[in-house]
Amino acid sequence: MKTIDIIKGIHPGKIVERELKKRNINQRQFALSLGAHPQTLGAIIKGNRRMNVDLSLKMEEKLELEEGFLMTLQVFYDIKEAKKDSNYKPDLSKLRKGTFWDTTFDKIDWKQNKVAVVKRVFSRGTEIEQEEITRFYGKEVVDSIKLLKHQL
Repeated sequence: MKTIDIIKGIHPGKIVERELKKRNINQRQFALSLGAHPQTLGAIIKGNRRMNVDLSLKMEEKLELEEGFLMTLQVFYDIKEAKKDSNYKPDLSKLRKGTFWDTTFDKIDWKQNKVAVVKRVFSRGTEIEQEEITRFYGKEVVDSIKLLKHQL
């Protein structure tokens, strides 16, 4: 498993904080060495501010991290946060209402009912529905739910 798979979803500021502690680098002096305000770096480390491309490139160079690593983490973090939004739902045009015949399709809470949705789609859904649910929840989540189903 790649390092990125293990830490995706973590705010890049947490990784920067860990790297600074590991190397015993003062946060304020590090910020100043990058030409950044210490408050800006502090807000990023606390997860209160997004990482930006310019600053991430400077940090990656100074900390000898792979170019693009911190911005990649930022994107994965943004995706995780977007999925928390209650309006986040799969592409409904790929799902048949008949698959969910016993419930009000428009009122399904896709986040809260993910186990039931995955079980339903993988027992009665089409290949297109299965692909959409796998894309929406992620292969790891779907596989873990399917495994749980087989263990019962």
